[in-house]
Amino acid sequence: MATLFHQPICPFSRKIRLILAEKKFAVEYVEERPWERRLDFLMLNPSGEVPVLVGEAGTVSGHYAIAEWLEEKGGAAPLLPSSGLARAEVRRLSAWFDDKFHAEVGKLITYEKIDRRFMGADDGGGGPDMATVRVGLHNLELHLEYLTYLLQTRDWLGGGELSLADFTAAAHLSCLDYTGDVPWKLWPIVRDWYARIKSRPSFRPLLADHVAGMRPPPYYADLDF
Repeated sequence: MATLFHQPICPFSRKIRLILAEKKFAVEYVEERPWERRLDFLMLNPSGEVPVLVGEAGTVSGHYAIAEWLEEKGGAAPLLPSSGLARAEVRRLSAWFDDKFHAEVGKLITYEKIDRRFMGADDGGGGPDMATVRVGLHNLELHLEYLTYLLQTRDWLGGGELSLADFTAAAHLSCLDYTGDVPWKLWPIVRDWYARIKSRPSFRPLLADHVAGMRPPPYYADLDF
């Protein structure tokens, strides 16, 4: 059985966990704290970043590479459309969240509120810088506005079919949902889309994640929020 090294409240790890579950690939999950820089883990991935998938065929590191490799393997459900232009749009939106959204929103909030709690002082650990968090929250509104724009004319983010774009976006938003930072009531169209993703069986393990000493808001695991 393959093994996925992941960090629970990490959008890139969560994206791969969702893909694995949707495709119904059996895998063992091992929690990894990248900031500990374990030698054994660095030997798997010198960058020290999660996720890393280890199987009989070898090791695949990085969420981009793992996502593409899993799509090539097939599984229960394809997550990229058959049309070339449609596939390009799904990849564009996936990259939007993995790169732009993470840099402008997720990294500013999740890193400050969660990751720094477990890092040593020499590695930048400590309490959150709330000025940085406020910048992330401001940027979040701009991205939620863009999501609303997309979902006003599409059934799913990439078009008419559920795709990798939806799971990528949901993975990033789920981390912010854990810290209670998504104002769902102000963005009903996005909330309804997220509720559809959140209700899927593949999402249930994410709703059971927890951070030591930090509970999510009560509605985090509520499918009717």
